[in-house]
Amino acid sequence: MLTTQKCASRIVAGVLAGRNLSDLLVAQRRAIPDMTPQQRGAIQDISYGTLRELGLLEQILSRLLRAPLKEAELRALLLIALYQLEFSRAAPYSIVDHAVRVAERTGTGRGKGLVNAVLRNFLRQREELVKTARATDAGRFSHPDWWIAAMRKTYPQHWETLLASNNHRPPMTLRINRRKTTAENYLALLAEAGIGARPLDREAILLDHPLGVEKLPHFADGWVSVQDAGAQLAAHLLDLACGQRVLDACAAPGGKSCHMLEQADIELTALDIDRDRLSRVQQNLDRLGLSARLVAGNASRPQDWWDGKPFDRILADVPCSATGVVRRHPDIKWLRRPQDFAELARQQTEMVDALWPTLAKGGKLLYATCSVFPAENAEAATAFAARHPDAERLALPAFAPGNGQLLPTPEHDGFYYALFRKAG
Repeated sequence: MLTTQKCASRIVAGVLAGRNLSDLLVAQRRAIPDMTPQQRGAIQDISYGTLRELGLLEQILSRLLRAPLKEAELRALLLIALYQLEFSRAAPYSIVDHAVRVAERTGTGRGKGLVNAVLRNFLRQREELVKTARATDAGRFSHPDWWIAAMRKTYPQHWETLLASNNHRPPMTLRINRRKTTAENYLALLAEAGIGARPLDREAILLDHPLGVEKLPHFADGWVSVQDAGAQLAAHLLDLACGQRVLDACAAPGGKSCHMLEQADIELTALDIDRDRLSRVQQNLDRLGLSARLVAGNASRPQDWWDGKPFDRILADVPCSATGVVRRHPDIKWLRRPQDFAELARQQTEMVDALWPTLAKGGKLLYATCSVFPAENAEAATAFAARHPDAERLALPAFAPGNGQLLPTPEHDGFYYALFRKAG
């Protein structure tokens, strides 16, 4: 537990300093390559859990400290220890003892005594401290105040449920590779392996409990991929047919690209601005036995990579706040700022306006985000149609919500889709 707490505190401190959680975890694995899978799993679980409940933990910690704590790693250590004491099954004395030992090695001088005093005071006053903290919006919902206010305004009937759902663990959903098996056949394989699951829609299968992909039958053979059920709608909404030229803008890590290739024999260009991330796309293609043209380039600058031949279908998976996938990335709650939306809106506008001329007449463009806020979704789609008189907004089919906004549920994350056809 000593190594676990020390590593987790550094990761949480990094997020609180503005760094990305996934990047921090990857960097740590590279820095400590001999760490066991169990240690890596424990560090990730504690880091994710602390960030999911950070609002509550901050409220508790503020009541245990006489003054704000300036030492970032020491503060993070206290937060993860409070998380463990409140939410884990580990023995309290062991959590406190290991936290004190980690603090002793921070070199701050007062760390050992401070950690011991704060955590023991928490155990003595636990019930009252938690009750008082949960009486605040920040403690109850574990989101920044601006986010809570925005959700209350946008979704007045169920904002509380939506905020609460962001603090749950995400579902694990599979996508069947229809070129290699069927949902019915794969469900039977899962049952034989003792893995509980149920079908959702088309190729989607929801597991009762998350597990490592190495335990999934024929995963290495490309029979199945992990992809949220909401994300799986994209390939179906594009109405793909064999022989079409298709562009997946911002394609990495390749889930939607691969799903499209599983649907039809298309000529797919998978575009991403990050050349390194395209290697993830290639790995997924190789495992699934699929092929595509991979291009490193900026979707907002087609002149740098487009060959001049119009696309029949474009998936514009634009940069967004990712507020619909917070269950998978709890650091988003604490990294995102209200002022970010103006810059994201600029990027979204720039991208779809640049891609529109590359679409063939009669072709379709699917605007997609993993956001729940209208500024990035309905308002952006309406503004796009207003800027482009030749863009016909299409009604979504019965298997997708009528207005295109998917809100997080126990079965899928939050997404938004708007489908346009070019006149002519």
